Amino acid sequence: MSDTTIRENLTVSASPHKRTADTTRGIMLDVILALVPALVLSVVLFGPRALLVTVVSAAACVLFEFLARKVMRRSTTVGDLSAVVTGILLAFNLPSTIPLWMVVIGDAVAIIVAKQFFGGIGQNFVNPAIAGRIVLMASFPVQMSDYPAAFAWRAPEVAAVTSATPLAQFSDLYSAENLQSAMASADLPPLLNMLFGVRGGCLGETCAAALLIGFVYLLIRRVISPTVPLVFVGTVAVIMLIAGKGDFTFVAYQLLSGGLLLGAIFMATDYTTSPVNFKGKLIFAVGCGVVTSLIRIFASLPEGVSFAILLMNILVPHIDRLTTPKPFGTRKEKKQKKEAAA
Repeated sequence: MSDTTIRENLTVSASPHKRTADTTRGIMLDVILALVPALVLSVVLFGPRALLVTVVSAAACVLFEFLARKVMRRSTTVGDLSAVVTGILLAFNLPSTIPLWMVVIGDAVAIIVAKQFFGGIGQNFVNPAIAGRIVLMASFPVQMSDYPAAFAWRAPEVAAVTSATPLAQFSDLYSAENLQSAMASADLPPLLNMLFGVRGGCLGETCAAALLIGFVYLLIRRVISPTVPLVFVGTVAVIMLIAGKGDFTFVAYQLLSGGLLLGAIFMATDYTTSPVNFKGKLIFAVGCGVVTSLIRIFASLPEGVSFAILLMNILVPHIDRLTTPKPFGTRKEKKQKKEAAA
């Protein structure tokens, strides 16, 4: 075969060289569908206002993304549904009683500051929904901790009664000498209620069963890999087993409480703000689990998932740099310097 024939059969082009039918819009639509079970259960548990908070949050995120792209003279990206996902996730991290204008402030921080200021989807270095939630927690701590009891919306006489989250009740139990007795006196909800969300908490974090359904759906659709969620939750389980002196009931409450499952499944797996390769994902997930556990045990805040993911998001570029596989045939820099000196 002549050189001319070989050149005619070769096509030189920029990467990527392998393409799939997946699109950003399709992936985001799968995430939205995976969030639907948790949304339905939040409406059942906390009433129509849960749906109102979610719709307002999603709509405000879309509006802010559209306006930000226009002001910055960039192409419109609202059609990729990423802003809708951000709005839903932020709403899931809020109580149903929060004033709607506060929701809009959180949306503005998430979309304009955390996302569009850095170039838009694929260029933000932290999860936008988490950034919005942390700003709201720091700015409006009273409203952000106003958790109504499950089904309180059906009983007007108890609608104004707020419910302490299980994690808030656990804050005094870590140093107890007899943990089992302390847990019994804390009047914690049954584990079955924890599984199905019959407790106080944010909209999308209470029903663990609904979140697990979404997790299975995302795995089937191959939108996410199980590495980060399983290692994240597993790390928390191991540390809490040690902190709980081998009490598996204590561990179960820790895994089903707060936003652990919501964060591990839907936030820590964000493509942009999580590591690319397997080794990096392991380090990232273990770090999230360790920081979450330390905050829950030693800090004044009962929950630590958002802060843990945010901190590890910041470290992702360094994790990727340290865990990137070396191309075959390359030599280490130190070895090259030694050979050059010789």
